[in-house]
Amino acid sequence: MALGDRGEKKRISPRMSKRPADASGRLAHLYAVVLAGGEGNRFWPLSRRTAPKQFLRIAGRRTLLQQTLVRISPPLPTQRVMIVTNQAYQNDIIWQIRDIFSRPDGVNLLLEPSARNTAPALAFAAARLRRQDPDAIMLVLPSDHMISPVSTLWETIRRALPLADAGELVTFGIVPTEPSTAYGYIKRGTAVKGGYRIDRFIEKPPEAMARRLLRQGGYYWNSGIFLWRAAALLEELRRHARRFVAPLTAMERAPDAAAVDRAFRRMPEVSVDYAVMERTSRAVVVPARFHWSDLGSLTALDELAPKDRADNVVVGEVIALDTANSILYGGRRLLAAIGLRDMVVVDTPDAMLVCPKQQAQRVKAIVGELKRRDSSHYHLPHQESRPWGSFAVLEEGPSFKVKRLVVNPRTRLSLQMHRHRSEHWVVVNGRAHIRHGNRTYELKRNEGTYIPKMTKHRIENRTSRPLEIIEVQSGPYVGEDDIVRFADDYLRGKRKV
Repeated sequence: MALGDRGEKKRISPRMSKRPADASGRLAHLYAVVLAGGEGNRFWPLSRRTAPKQFLRIAGRRTLLQQTLVRISPPLPTQRVMIVTNQAYQNDIIWQIRDIFSRPDGVNLLLEPSARNTAPALAFAAARLRRQDPDAIMLVLPSDHMISPVSTLWETIRRALPLADAGELVTFGIVPTEPSTAYGYIKRGTAVKGGYRIDRFIEKPPEAMARRLLRQGGYYWNSGIFLWRAAALLEELRRHARRFVAPLTAMERAPDAAAVDRAFRRMPEVSVDYAVMERTSRAVVVPARFHWSDLGSLTALDELAPKDRADNVVVGEVIALDTANSILYGGRRLLAAIGLRDMVVVDTPDAMLVCPKQQAQRVKAIVGELKRRDSSHYHLPHQESRPWGSFAVLEEGPSFKVKRLVVNPRTRLSLQMHRHRSEHWVVVNGRAHIRHGNRTYELKRNEGTYIPKMTKHRIENRTSRPLEIIEVQSGPYVGEDDIVRFADDYLRGKRKV
């Protein structure tokens, strides 16, 4: 998962490729690099630090990350898919990979030692790929975007491959459909075969400027999707971002994974747009013909969810009177709205957001304040997914916590023990097979059991229907990290208090 062996240090010019010029030859050296380390702050309260946007199922049965992976494999084999993320998300990503691929071990997981923005993440990936394949071409994809149809995405990629193969740094530009202030803009310059030289980048403009750009034409939204040779990116980083030179050299010469991590931490925290794309003379934009959304705020639900006759997005149990063009996202309780126009209301069991649609981007400021307060509403969702199912916290206090566990058919939790808490379980639906110390027994609906602290235990669902359990934890400490695992089907390591 980390670059460690020394390998060849010879610098290879991106313009010296001797590979076949046909598309199949280029595809043989194409690697997908999926960026999956972001926190998705603008989707709060649906997303949290431990359950970021890319792990949400907001547009179908699969999570946004899973949808991204399915888009690219096939045609790419899983061995040429690399996910760049941080250690906190490692287990979540492994579970999601196993859910969609019959041979998930081929997917490469590259763990960042720390969150350093996109330029260090992509430099890390490029160094790894260049050592593996000196002719590697990187297709860079965020993990939380919506793209359709997939066939048009691949048509665009194939059209851009000759440019990337020639050493250009390609970004995909989205034809604007409205004067959005949520995206950066790219002004196209002179035409090249398959695209245009980039004249300049414009950061998220005010509305008046966005309208002017739309009237003028020749501008694209910056999608954050890139295509380039790994060697080309590293060369341009050295040329235009001098603070990367020493860390990259140290990374290439690193004798082990620890040295690679130290080199990574020395890289400046900066985006690849600012470090390279806005400075290089080799930046090219290829117009994209696919439908695209970066799901940058909760207003993206307008594009994803069905609407009622008043153009309201309605999710959950909702009563809306004299309300129009609003997003009403209900949770476990009834959501009632009267007289709303152009509003966002998102209700979750532990937090509610209410704001005008035009202010939805400011949710990030709320998240910043929650982070400053170290609030649980920043860190944890009310319901957390696990490879065996999910759990929701129903109530908690200083020395207790009440959960509702849903254990999927034919799955089981790890064999585990808690040092500080005991647990009472009551089955409310299904049948549970219980390991309690050296004993095993079955619990049916309305039956319960008590698990003292320092006792090995496990819950297993051997049936074809979901198992639901109410769990009451009590003790001086009821944090999620009070767990020691002895055996686990999902390869999670032992966690010690």
